[in-house]
Formats: sequence, structure tokens, C-alpha cells
Amino acid sequence: SPMKKILTLVLSLVMVLTAACAFAGEEVQLYSSMTEADLDALITCFNEKYPDIEVIVTNGSAGELTTRIAGEAGNPQGDLVWGGMADSDGTKYAEIFEAWVSEYDAENLEGYTSPNGLYSMDHLSTVVFVVNEELEAELGLKIESYEDLLDPALKGKIATADPNSSSSAWNNLSNILSVYGDTDEGWAYIEKLMPNLVILGSSSGVFKNTQAGEYVVGLTYEDGAVGLIRDGATNIRLQYPTNGTSASAFGTALIKGGPNPENAKLMIDFICSAEGQTALAAYQQGTLRYTTDGFSAALLRSVCKKAEVPVQTYYNRADLPGGSTLG
Repeated sequence: SPMKKILTLVLSLVMVLTAACAFAGEEVQLYSSMTEADLDALITCFNEKYPDIEVIVTNGSAGELTTRIAGEAGNPQGDLVWGGMADSDGTKYAEIFEAWVSEYDAENLEGYTSPNGLYSMDHLSTVVFVVNEELEAELGLKIESYEDLLDPALKGKIATADPNSSSSAWNNLSNILSVYGDTDEGWAYIEKLMPNLVILGSSSGVFKNTQAGEYVVGLTYEDGAVGLIRDGATNIRLQYPTNGTSASAFGTALIKGGPNPENAKLMIDFICSAEGQTALAAYQQGTLRYTTDGFSAALLRSVCKKAEVPVQTYYNRADLPGGSTLG
């Protein structure tokens, strides 16, 4: 009958629309300031666990991404942000991020859990100089400290990103003020340093262009420079400022009103979990070279916490990989 045909047609349309919606939901829109190597590791490892979720990446600096998210607030396009979300941000991004934190955030060391109820903390970023040793030798310099950066021979030869939009540049500025103090002395040093600086548009451009020979020194972060060395670069070195360095905690956040919140939560949980941390480290380094992997570290801390036994954590420099005896 005509009524039966109409009913069949309606049911068919409902099934098609349901299937289409289910298919459309099997993706996650990732906004990220992380390096290509970091993103490759995450997508590969995440899809091994969740093969049916397509990861779509929009890359940019922390400042660019937060500005974009704010502009899209009426119709959010992204699901989560990974990278650039610093523990020093406070609640200034409360309007664009959901007040949600991964359950795995609580497994972090004391002092490295979410500072604001918005970020799930997942990694540390350490301040370093990346030094082009060939150009350094040509100038007859040995660049090790902040004082060494003031040499007139380095005028226009030190690259940094913009601290207004780049978390790595902000970290470097903060480290200088940690060394000299947020005082007249600290700002006087920065004023002296300015003629030697060239401000680039991205964090990755700093270490890549220094390795390419455009600059003698790049003020950057450990992970990015290590990636170049791991990929075979032999003309650069990581120089931790002899005045001191710092490691700032960064996290990932759920975008308010994003189109795929459940998939985004799966990704944030994966990034922050011992399973995800171990998988990312193994993928990027080939093997976990020393001591304790993420699973056993989390278990050890949990047991010691219940027993009220203090735990001392040993951190190894990324450019000086340890052996296997420490574990």
C-alpha cells in the first residue's frame, strides 16, 4: 500500500541518516602546537588503540590556536588542544575550554597536576639553546651562558619566537627572569639582548633555521631540537644555559562545545595515561632506554603513596641517553 511504501522510505532515510551521523562522529579535530614528530607519534599510537577514529590536525602556535578557538566560539570546529597550554595560564582561557580533566592527571607527580581544572597536564618543556657549531666555530665563540649571548658578533644571529604567541619563547623569557630576577637587572639584560635577536613566526622555525645555518643560536625547547638530532643533524648541539634552565609543565584541553567531545576525551585520556605516555616514548625513541616505563612508574608511585613512603624521581637529559642499569 502507499502508506507502507512511505513508511519504508522514512525508515530507510532514518537508517541512512543514522549511519551518516555515526560515520561523521568517528573523527576528532585536534588543534596543536606540537612538532610534526610529536603529532606523527600521537596519531600512529592513538590509531593503534582506536583505529576507527580519524584524527584531523590543525597546526599553529598556542596564541594562534587560542585566538582561532575564541573566534569559532559560536560554532566550535575543534575538539581539543595539545601543546602550548602552560601551567602558568591560570583561568584566562576558561571561556573556551571545558572544565574537564582526565582521570589520569591525578597520577602525575605532586605539583604537576592540573593547575586550573581545565588542563590535563601531560609533558614538560625544558629551555635550551640550540647552537649551530659550525657557525659558532667560524666566529670563534663558545656559547654556554646567557652572558655569551650578548657578544656583539651575534647581532641578528640569535633566533627566537614571539613570546606573545609562542609558549617556547615565553618559557625562554621566563627563564631569563628566573636567572636574573623579575627586576631592573633582569629587564636590563633583555634590553641588551634585543639587538642580537631575530623574532620568527613559529617555535619550530627557530631550531629548524638554526640547523639550516641561518642563525648561530636558537632560543628554543628541548623536544624540538632533540628531534633534529635524532633525525641525523650533526651540526647542532643542545646547550643548557650554565646559569640554569627550567622545565615548565604543559597540558591538553577540551574545547568547549566541540563537535566530538567523547572522542576528544578518549584522546586526552590516551595522552595522559601511562599506556599512552609509554607508547609515545617508545615510538619516538625506538625503545625506552633506561629505568622505568610509564606503567611501572605510576604503579610504584601509587604503592609508595599509600604506604607513605617518599619517592625520589631521577630525570635524564634528553641529549645524554642513559643505559639500562639504572632501573
